[in-house]
Amino acid sequence: MNASDRTPADLLRSALAADPARPLVTFYDDATGERVELSVATFANWVAKTANLLQGDLAAEPGDRLALLLPAHWQSAVWLLACSSVGVVAEVQGDPAGADLVVSGPDTLDRARACRGERIALALRPLGGRFPQAPEGFADYAVEVPGQGDRFAPYAPVDPAAPALTVGTVSMTAEQLVARSREDAAELGLGPGSRLLTGRTYDTWEGLSAGLFAPLAAGGSVVLCRHLDRLDADELAKRVESERITGTAV
Repeated sequence: MNASDRTPADLLRSALAADPARPLVTFYDDATGERVELSVATFANWVAKTANLLQGDLAAEPGDRLALLLPAHWQSAVWLLACSSVGVVAEVQGDPAGADLVVSGPDTLDRARACRGERIALALRPLGGRFPQAPEGFADYAVEVPGQGDRFAPYAPVDPAAPALTVGTVSMTAEQLVARSREDAAELGLGPGSRLLTGRTYDTWEGLSAGLFAPLAAGGSVVLCRHLDRLDADELAKRVESERITGTAV
């Protein structure tokens, strides 16, 4: 990655310029058997479409607060980078009542209804599938995002010194997030081409870092596993081998 990168969106742009075809996020759901692998280019395309939805249809502006009520999932990672691209503050598991807009999975819809702004719901079905019927009061992400543009340009430049992320008691600006991601990557022994397997949840900084930001900052990739505790030791060892894992954070 480039030393001049100051936001997570900068890190993604550098990854795209360096090697768009390499894997960036490989996602497993061990409750359903789902496996999805996204190259840097495919992930960046999802981010661009989601950022266009966020900035255009949802009229989000830099500094707006988005309550992100999603589990560890590849689509959650997309939303985190889309927020960074627009300059929206991602409040992971934040209070919807105090947020400008909310993004919810299927298990947190009742909680998400406390938001008075725009509400987006994700079914989190395999292959990004939609709800059979959109939940009342929500737009279905899988319906809204496909028609968005494949290229994104923010209406206003994102300020690296502006707030970018809140998770638990941790709040960071974009440039602080990048710096801490680089520190975490070094502690995890990550470098270009590294492949980190993690089963950590997305409700702590440690989970977000291992599950997205540290591998991205290092020029590596992540194998993000939801419900990893359903695997026994032999199954986990087979995954480590088949996915060419170089490090773990479970």
